[in-house]
Amino acid sequence: MTNPSDTPATPPHRYTADLAAQIEQSWQRYWAENGTFNAPNPVGDLAAKEGAEPLPEDKLFVQDMFPYPSGAGLHVGHPLGYIATDVYARFHRSLGKNVLHTLGYDAFGLPAEQYAIQTGTHPRTTTMANIENMKRQLGALGLGHDRRRSVATTDPEFYRWTQWIFLQIYNSWFDSRQGKARRIEELVALLESGDMPLPEGYQGTYAELSPLEKQKVIDEFRLVYRSSSMVNWCPGLGTVLANEEVTADGRSERGNFPVFRKRLSQWMMRITAYADRLNDDLERVDWPEKVKTMQRNWIGRSRGAEVVFSAQGHDLTVFTTRPDTLFGATYMVLAPEHELVDTLVAGGTGTYEGVDERWAYGQPTPREAVAAYRADIAAKSDLERQENKDKTGVFLGAYGTNPVNGQRVPIFIADYVLTGYGTGAIMAVPAHDPRDYEFAQAFGLPIREVIEGGKVSEEAYEGDGTHVNSANDEGLDLNGTDKATGIARAIAWLEERGAGRGTIQYKLRDWLFARQRYWGEPFPIVYDAEGVAHALPESMLPVDLPEVEDYKPEAADPNDADSEPHPPLAKVREWVEVELDLGEGPQTYYRDTNVMPQWAGSSWYQLRYIDPTNEQEFCDIENERYWTGPRPEQHGPQDPGGVDLYVGGVEHAVLHLLYSRFWHKVLFDLGYVTSSEPYRRLFNQGYIQAYAYTDSRGVYVPAAEVEEREGEFFYQGEKVNREYGKMGKSLKNAVAPDDICRDFGADTLRVYEMSMGPLDTSRPWATKDVVGAHRFLQRLWRLVVAEETGELTVSAAAPTEDDLKALHRTIAGVREDYANLHNNTVVAKLIEYVNYLTKAYPAGVPRELVEPLPVMLSPVAPHIAEELWARLGHDGTIAFVPFPTHEERWLVDDEVELPVQVNGKVRGRITVPAEAEQQALIDAALADPKVAEHVAGKSVVKTIVVPGRMVNLVVK
Repeated sequence: MTNPSDTPATPPHRYTADLAAQIEQSWQRYWAENGTFNAPNPVGDLAAKEGAEPLPEDKLFVQDMFPYPSGAGLHVGHPLGYIATDVYARFHRSLGKNVLHTLGYDAFGLPAEQYAIQTGTHPRTTTMANIENMKRQLGALGLGHDRRRSVATTDPEFYRWTQWIFLQIYNSWFDSRQGKARRIEELVALLESGDMPLPEGYQGTYAELSPLEKQKVIDEFRLVYRSSSMVNWCPGLGTVLANEEVTADGRSERGNFPVFRKRLSQWMMRITAYADRLNDDLERVDWPEKVKTMQRNWIGRSRGAEVVFSAQGHDLTVFTTRPDTLFGATYMVLAPEHELVDTLVAGGTGTYEGVDERWAYGQPTPREAVAAYRADIAAKSDLERQENKDKTGVFLGAYGTNPVNGQRVPIFIADYVLTGYGTGAIMAVPAHDPRDYEFAQAFGLPIREVIEGGKVSEEAYEGDGTHVNSANDEGLDLNGTDKATGIARAIAWLEERGAGRGTIQYKLRDWLFARQRYWGEPFPIVYDAEGVAHALPESMLPVDLPEVEDYKPEAADPNDADSEPHPPLAKVREWVEVELDLGEGPQTYYRDTNVMPQWAGSSWYQLRYIDPTNEQEFCDIENERYWTGPRPEQHGPQDPGGVDLYVGGVEHAVLHLLYSRFWHKVLFDLGYVTSSEPYRRLFNQGYIQAYAYTDSRGVYVPAAEVEEREGEFFYQGEKVNREYGKMGKSLKNAVAPDDICRDFGADTLRVYEMSMGPLDTSRPWATKDVVGAHRFLQRLWRLVVAEETGELTVSAAAPTEDDLKALHRTIAGVREDYANLHNNTVVAKLIEYVNYLTKAYPAGVPRELVEPLPVMLSPVAPHIAEELWARLGHDGTIAFVPFPTHEERWLVDDEVELPVQVNGKVRGRITVPAEAEQQALIDAALADPKVAEHVAGKSVVKTIVVPGRMVNLVVK
């Protein structure tokens, strides 16, 4: 699309796409050459130059969520949040604040590697090219970034510090008594003194242990540890995935490959140690309630009891939030992966003789049934297992003993029980739990009511009520009690007899922190000949990712659950096998061939933005204190500190934000930062959506090539169907910002995107509507510049009172809207003011009225604002010109216009003094000729006056 104003008859000085391009390129060069948006630090290379004014105490750190540099480039939906944060930053810069705003690139991880595999080029080649393209596209938008602070996670000087932070976490342990992380050296001192007991299974004292045993003890405490556990194995991607990277239907979020549960030895991070702080500290941050709820649900804290059932000589511990319903437990269920399953099967009956055939899963023995069942559910995600309404399971041929009544209950495995929550085992109370009820119905198991109030023969009753059928001869009697009393009595009875204890459980699982890929941060860990892990000293960082020709994982059948990981780095023998002296003389060590997940770099990048050139520290604490330290005097006594405004999509509510909070809290505990949360305020922007079109086969066709004729849509002559969805490559409805900048200018794009609607809602894109934003800028331009001559059109005339009211009301409204991220109403108010001036002064606007306009507009449309400011005779940049202030006296009306209703219908309008008394308003209403027509010959039986709003006369 071309600018409709670019015609042969276009006046020589009209604001056109060509003129916009000249202006934008010129000012972008000026900003770059003068470092306009360079924010000074208190100390270090980026500190203010000697002799400069002291840093303002009033600062702002505004940040966008780390973008991934896609090979497809940007569409106009991507910059929505970036423009909004730029507007916010520019506004606050004009308020005199020191503003830190920059943008880096989250370039490691599966997306970059998958794209490289698809295109046949090396990940580094494609990643660097993608970053350069993204810089070019975003640079054209005039974003006011401090480019000195930009980073990429793939830069060795960045991932050196990612590896360093990993080592800090690895060399730390969580002291539950103090509720914080401490250094491993402090743990060793406590173990040596005996103040910290040895873990279960170790005899004697710490000093009596062998060096290898001491290492194993320490490893049991570390915040980073290796664990042989059930993981999500994705053969199609050749790597394991975190729970959060698996879709509800058991497939990889990236690539849509099948995912299987498999036991592997992997690096884990003990994020569960921080579950309470991650949950409770949500009260201290200014985040959308929706995001807080999502995090709380993911953490899943619940109070209850661990209850011990005896099963064939083994203690089988279950977690329940309702120990008061123990008398209603008629069977038990273990997760199929539970560690006791194989043991119980081996010690069970060995056959299915004499039991309901529904318990046998069509197999002759429990062992065969377990194997068949595990194979059938291997590809199910945890979410799919929990939501599955068709209950399936297998009887193990074993029984447990209920501790409150001695009843022998059958033990099953079923996929609706997960290892990731509680103990991976439940006592089933089908009368009062819907899932247990469905399972009991499917398997013909008994249903025993223990809470009065429902018809348990028809459905599970989950409501409150008094307990029934809940007493034994050993001092436990819950009958007649309510829920709270019943729970308390049951826990006390269990603890008294050593059959259980009150406890808290979480859904949150430790963070699986390893990927069998090439394109990621190498671990700063090596192994000796005995397989013992050794952390590398900081002097050996970074551990560089080797340049390789073959970076692809070994091909595997995406549906082969039994396939094994083969990390690409394992092929680089000269890199894996190294000769090092780690304090005991030169030895041969072996590097870890896994890499960190893509979440590593994004878990701390805001701190590197603060101090990106520091070669001695990841971030000087004085710089961190200035930019993200707590400000209780400004934000209240519970202020945790952090980035002042963080803008991004709600899709990162759990993954990135939870991980980042965990890393930050460890750094806080160890004294490296003063803020206890990474992001003080979070704002979720909406999306730009667009129409998409499908042909008769259901295949998407290029939206830009679709024609509309008489309400129908055609592509290459064929009728197509229109739908509405998120803009993107897959729907072939993407619009490149390059095209809009070419046809209208970057400022027009910025104005249009900010005017489309509230920032936190999704909005429809319509290229044909962009022209409206462009015409607004043209009207603004004509207020200052004569289109035929290029000369100034402003006058020295004095403004009227109406003019001053319009100006000061615009200033007040725009200022408030900018502060609250209401950019759409900012644009609306500025359009209204420009239209007012255009109508009131067709031959030249008073300078006093027009000079504030570029300053008010500059956050949204900075290039044209700079140009107009310069043409008005000012030197330098508009970026630091103080934002206009309003005078209260111009916000108050001397007179107001009020509607007058007669029997509820508006019959006239009156103009009266703003402070008029009620009787004066009634008299004025009755004196209005139009109102008088409807009152004539009738009696006024009632008057209703709403001051400043209306007068209503009730007549008969």
